[in-house]
Amino acid sequence: MSHYSDAVGENRISVVIIAQDDETRIASAIASCKPFADEIVVIDGGSKDRTVRVAEQLSCKVYVNAWPGYAKQRIYGSDQATFDWIFVIDTDEVVSEPLAASIQKLKSDLSNPSKAYAVLRIGDFLGRWMGKGEKLVRLYNRTEIQYRESLVHETPDVASENIVYVPGVLWHYGFRSIHDHIQRFNKYTDLEAEGAVAAGKRFSLLRMIVRPPLRFVQKYIVHGLYKKGIPGLAVSLFWGIYEFLVCMKQYELGLARKRVKKSQEEPIKEGKAYATLQ
Repeated sequence: MSHYSDAVGENRISVVIIAQDDETRIASAIASCKPFADEIVVIDGGSKDRTVRVAEQLSCKVYVNAWPGYAKQRIYGSDQATFDWIFVIDTDEVVSEPLAASIQKLKSDLSNPSKAYAVLRIGDFLGRWMGKGEKLVRLYNRTEIQYRESLVHETPDVASENIVYVPGVLWHYGFRSIHDHIQRFNKYTDLEAEGAVAAGKRFSLLRMIVRPPLRFVQKYIVHGLYKKGIPGLAVSLFWGIYEFLVCMKQYELGLARKRVKKSQEEPIKEGKAYATLQ
């Protein structure tokens, strides 16, 4: 079994992977990072399958940490790393060979810890790669940058002018089935609605009417998913539904809060009325 160096190096990279019950895919994610990783740290949220064992067999440093949420788990992962430069990847992602080569080449130039590096991630759906992808910050220095607190869609807190693009593709094998896709959308929309309510954002009827069709047009026309046949149409529609669900769940949570507040106030009002009659 090979071991990663424990020596602290300015330009060394710790790969951090958060994992949960993904024994069938984590090995590919780990292997794709080997060309440039000086260590690979896996943070497991309490898997019941062989995820931890697979990671250990592939010479990763494995820590088990009960799931605290996406951003907090990534922060915990960066804290366990040996090196300050952190590359983040999920178990359902694979670093392409060109991207791995770009990161390896970049290591000699990681001199500014305030800089963060974004990669192009392209996802699959029903056997096809979808659209132009999205640029996500995945390489950063923990001494200057850290994940902002967020329930979902977490990202390192860095100004856009400090983000540098790294050539290559991060392949996202996120699609398993329509059933799984809808389950994850349901989970993510729950979290996004909860985050909006917690941040004090008010429900907007206009947003609920406008955002879903705009998101569909963005995905289907602007991002060119009309070229992807039925899978492209499905993805675009799902994104419109996603926006609608976030708005409706935010509205539902707002109603629930009002009911709780009303139920707490009603006994007090009745008590005052009774006292006045006496």
